[in-house]
This record gives sequence, C-alpha cells and structure tokens, in this order.
Amino acid sequence: MQTDSATHAGTESPEAPDHSERNTLVIGLLLVSAFTVILNETIMGVALPRLMHDLDVTANAAQWLTTAFLLTMAVVIPVTGFLLQRLNTRPVFLLAMSLFSTGTLICALSPGLGMLIFGRVVQASGTAIMMPLLMTTVVTLVPPERRGRTMGNISIVISVAPAIGPTISGIILNLLDWRWMFWLVLPIGLSALALGWARLVNVTEPRRAPLDIISVPLSAIGFGGVVYGLSAIGEARGEGGPIPPWLPLLVGVAVLVIFVLRQLRLGRKDRALLDLRTFGVRVFTVSVIMMGFAMMSLFGMIILLPIYMQNVLGLEPLEAGLLLLPGGLIMGLLAPTVGRLFDSHGARKLVIPGACAVSLGLWLMATLGLETPVWRVLASHIALSVGLAFLFTPLFTSSLGSLPSRLYSHGSAVLGTVQQVAGAAGIALFVSIMSLRIGALMADGATLEAATASGVRAGFLTGAAISLFMIVAGFFVRRPPEQLPD
Repeated sequence: MQTDSATHAGTESPEAPDHSERNTLVIGLLLVSAFTVILNETIMGVALPRLMHDLDVTANAAQWLTTAFLLTMAVVIPVTGFLLQRLNTRPVFLLAMSLFSTGTLICALSPGLGMLIFGRVVQASGTAIMMPLLMTTVVTLVPPERRGRTMGNISIVISVAPAIGPTISGIILNLLDWRWMFWLVLPIGLSALALGWARLVNVTEPRRAPLDIISVPLSAIGFGGVVYGLSAIGEARGEGGPIPPWLPLLVGVAVLVIFVLRQLRLGRKDRALLDLRTFGVRVFTVSVIMMGFAMMSLFGMIILLPIYMQNVLGLEPLEAGLLLLPGGLIMGLLAPTVGRLFDSHGARKLVIPGACAVSLGLWLMATLGLETPVWRVLASHIALSVGLAFLFTPLFTSSLGSLPSRLYSHGSAVLGTVQQVAGAAGIALFVSIMSLRIGALMADGATLEAATASGVRAGFLTGAAISLFMIVAGFFVRRPPEQLPD
C-alpha cells in the first residue's frame, strides 16, 4: 500500500491532484464520522446522576453504560484488524455507521437500563470499527513528514469529543429528556452514512487474511473478566456477595494469558487475530503503554468529576458540563499546534511535559473537598486537558509510524484495544475505589456529601499515583524512523 501511494505521488504526476482530492475527502469524512461516534463514549458522564434517579439504579449499575461501551469496543476492535485486511474502505465504513446509527435508535427508544445498555453495545460495535479504519487509512495515505499534522486532527477527535460530551449532555439534560441525547445524534449518524454511501471511495487493497475463531471468545472473556472484576470490587463495598469480586478478575487475567500466548504462536504463521509482533518494536510498545495510562486518567476523570460537581458541590448538569468545556476546547485548539511541533521536534520534548501536566491535574483533583471553590476544579481540569493535548498526537504518530506497513491494521487494532480496555479499567478502578470509600465512611456515620467527597479524592489519588509511571515512560519515547521495511 505504501508502494502504491509513492507511485501515485511520484511517477504518475497527472493523477496526483485527483488522488490528493480523493484522500482529503476520505480522511475528512472519516474524521467527522469518528468525532460523532467517539462523542458517544462520554456523553453519559454528566447524565449518570439523572439516569440513576430516573431509572432507579445505583452508581455501579449506571456506570456500565460507559463501561459496557468501552468493553465492547475492546472486544470488537481486535476483529477489525481482520476486517481491514479482507474488506475495502467503503464497506467497512458503511458497516460501522450502520451499526452506530442502529444502536443510537435503540438507545433513544429504550424504556429502561437493560435496553439502554444493549443500545450502547450496538453503538460501540460501530465505533470500534471506525477508529482503526481512520488510523489505518491515515498512515497508509499520508507521508511520514506530514503525519504529525494529520494526527493532530485525529487528536481533536480522540480528545475533544470525549471532553465536550459532558457539556453537550449537560445542555440537553437542562432542557430536554435524557433520550434526546440520542435523538439529536441520530440524524448526524444517518447523514454520515448517506454521504459515505454516495461519495466514499476505496483507498486500500484487500488481501487474504485468516480469522482465528477461538481467539474471539478468548478476547471477550479475558478483557470482560478484568473490567467486570474491577467493577465488582467496588459494587461489593466489602460486603461480599454470591460471586467473590476477585473471581472474574482472576479468570479474566488467566484467559488473557492464554489469549496472548495463542496470538504469539499464530503470529509466526501470520494467522493471529491480534498480531502482537507489533510489541517487538520498542517505540510502539512504550507509546502504547503511555496511551493506556492517559486513557485511564481521561475516562476515570470524566466519570468522577461530574459526580463530584453535582453530588458534592450541588451544581446542575448544565453547570457541570459547562465547567468541563474550557478544557475540551483547549485540547482542540492545541492539537494542530502539537502536530506541527511533533513534525519539527519529535515526541520526547512533548510527551514529558504533557505527562507532568496530566499528573499535576490529577494531584490537584485529589485535594477536592466539600468547600473547594469552582475555580480550583476548573484549574485542575485545564491542567489535565493541556497535558493530554501534548500526549495524544505524539503517541499516535510515534506508535503507528514505527511499524512496517504490513502491520498497520494490526497496530491500529492493538492501539485501539489498549485505549478502550485502559479507559474501561480506569472507570471501573476509579468508581470502585470511590464506592469502597463511600461505603466505609457511611458505615461510620458520615454524611453522603462528605463520604462522596472523600471517595472522589481517593479515586483521583489512585490516578495521580499511576500518572507517575507515565512520566517515567515519557523518557523512553522516540520519534519513529522515516520508513521501516516490510
């Protein structure tokens, strides 16, 4: 695929303008569609307290609206490595947006929590296909010297869409019923689907790739067990239950070990569902580890901070959403600049200060209390947002740009899987620690507000400690070589 692109760009100059226009259209449509589907990952953040009240469910049950979304993505994304090799760009896009639009309609019509979670799972199946499709298409079409700028645009999708999700849902909840969060998104998804049907062209060449059926359930059980186990620990609140919380976690880890061993064995025969030979490239490995830490911080924050603002500070959903808006806008404004800086200066000079800013934001959030002024909440969120802006573009570009072209689709799938599992684990971990702390303090007679504030601090303190490992990892990130042979 890289050879074909080079040929078009160099020896067939009369066709170059047409391919340039085609590539711009394809990447632009994928970016807009990806922004729409990623927005739905976090649109539930501010809505959780309202949904807990309207549907009469607990925080641990309601958080599965986000966790199930992320977990489904983690299960489906490994299969996209197979889809992107076997199918052309257009049918993969149409499949992704059809699933997303169908899931959105199910959510809008949901009478209760069960159907709503099912709709989110269908939505996530489409989202899971869209992101690897976008990443693989970009590294295939864009030359290395311009990837930083293009990845900066992708970073807007990855960072700003989740960041403004709470703001949008806050505005909607202030004026309308929660189902309108989906009714208003549905026309956008259908419009992207119609535009893709009419205008999208194929830009990749399919090739024969086997699908290892056994690896699919292994992936689902492994990742599902880990995330469910983390959530169960918080839901139990130390009281025990019919299933010990550590049991699904232990099963998940054990099955993941089997899954990894199977992928390593099948990778030598080019038959792996998720080709883990990508981790043989050091730049890719370090970048993916840092991305995992960043996603844990982002999604843990997106869940805990709205709970704190509404249940402790007493803010309305709209007020909580607007308070998160400046950080999201800052991430969007910085992303193109960070892309240009990466093209000229490389990754390390960006990711180290970015990791430090993320850590600062989390440590500040770990000091939030009953009487914390709103400006301190805003300052901590902005610090975290600036740090994430300096992380996403360099990590995306360094990780995928370090791989040979034959591993692009697998690299995108690995990166996407790590993102979503880390995000789901971050949510589960933060909420579990918060719930354990709240349960312990309530048993000792503390008020709900005081217990919630302490629980939120405990969750952010855990994230702050994890962020220190991200700073250390930043010193090992390198700019990828210009070209790797296949």
